[in-house]
Formats: sequence, C-alpha cells, structure tokens
Amino acid sequence: MKTIIVIGLGLIGGSMALDLKNSGKYKVLGSDKSEININKAKKLGMIDHKADESDFSEADIIIVATPVNTIADICYGLLYNISTETLLIDVGSVKNSICNKIDTHINRGNFLASHPIAGTEHSGPDAALTNLFRAKTNIICDSDKTNAKLLKKGKEMFRLLGMKSIYMSSEDHDRHIAYVSHISHISSFMLGKTVMEIEKDEKSIFDMAGSGFASTVRLAKSASSMWTPIFIENKKNIVKSLDEYIKNLQEFREDIIKENKESINSTINKTNHIKNILKGI
Repeated sequence: MKTIIVIGLGLIGGSMALDLKNSGKYKVLGSDKSEININKAKKLGMIDHKADESDFSEADIIIVATPVNTIADICYGLLYNISTETLLIDVGSVKNSICNKIDTHINRGNFLASHPIAGTEHSGPDAALTNLFRAKTNIICDSDKTNAKLLKKGKEMFRLLGMKSIYMSSEDHDRHIAYVSHISHISSFMLGKTVMEIEKDEKSIFDMAGSGFASTVRLAKSASSMWTPIFIENKKNIVKSLDEYIKNLQEFREDIIKENKESINSTINKTNHIKNILKGI
C-alpha cells in the first residue's frame, strides 16, 4: 500500500486525507503544528497515525495544506529530504510566489503546484468532509517543470478524489483566482463589516436577514488565519481587481443618486448573463 503524508489537517488537508484513506489505496499519515489537530484527525479516522520524521523520506506522496505564507518554505526544505520517487504537492490558493521560490531548487522536478477548488467557510479538522472534491476542478500549474512520471502519479491521485484537472501557468492562476475567488471573500467580509457597523442591534440583523444576505456573507465566516496570508501573497492581482470593483460600485452609486433607471436596468440585465456562465454550479 502506498503512503501519503498530509501536512496541515484542516478543511482541505483533512478532507483529502479522509477520501484517500477511505479509498483503501493509501496508508495516510498526518502532520500538523497542533497536537490537538493530530489527535482529532486520528479520532475522526482521517489518518492512520502521526508522521514521524523518518516517514517523509519513504512517502510516495506528500501533500502540503498549510496557510499559503508557509508553503514555500515547508516545500523548499522537504525537497532536500525526500526520495527521488516522492511527489511533493502543494494545494494552496496562491501559486506564483510559491512556484517562484521552488523553481530555484535542485529537486524542482519532485514538486507539483496544484489548487483543488473546493471548500466551505469552516476550518479545522472538524470541518473536513468526505467527497468534498468530487466533480470539482483542480488547477495544476507549471506542469512542465514537474517530472513526467511524478506528474502522472499526482494526476491519478486527483482523479481518485473525483476531480477534473486543468492546466495553466502559476501567474495566470493568480490573476484569474483574484477575480473569481479572492474578491468574493473580500466582498463578503466587507459587507458583513459594513452591516455590523451600521446596524448595532444584532437581533435586528438576525430577524431581518434574508437568504440573500445570509448567502452573500457566508464567506465572512472564513478563518483569518487562512485568508490574511492569501490576500497578502496575491496582493498585486487582488488590488487590481479591487480597483475595478470599487469603480463599478462608485458608478452604480452615482446611477442611484441620479435615479438613472436606464443605466441601472442596463447594468443589472448585462450582469444577469452570469447565470449562463455559471450554469450547473
């Protein structure tokens, strides 16, 4: 049986560990800076046991699912201490800064940069879910820099999780994901912040909040320990997307002030096209 080590046993790492262990094809070991998380992972059946230092040199696959500001250093160090047959995969939602550092490593071929697009607003081992990745998209970045034999091993693992893999450069990934993911979380955080600052009566928020408000601020429940590093690591692309978002908000604000019904209708009708783009999601 092949051995996989998952570093970081939160929502993403824990969910991957669950499905890979349940597949019966892998022995799954866990590593986390928190002993509490490791004990929870064992209790929840995510891992067989905690990974010892000697296990890393023998593992078939190592998955790094820690906050994005820690991934590059973790992977850089691990690449010196794994076998030539070990595939090291990171699953962070920012890729370019990680890849730029790993590109200088003598063992770059053992590294695979990936971003499985799945998740919830919850965090920690208790948030892990079976089948979280089924029918979801996995982005593999700079695949030409990964050893072909090891790349095949990684693709097989993602297929086992039920994912479809697509390919792009790490630079393109960060630009696209700033718009379709990162700005969504910023919007949710800022809407929640605005409402709580204006409406001091929490009971009124609860009583009057409809499904639209609840779904829009759902992402505002996400952990700061995960999202603060993401916003900083992808700063260039996020700031550009925010500038464009703010410009649209300001224009829409002016239309409302001027009671420009034609422009408001036009904006809403054009934006309705998003339902065709996201059909089936």
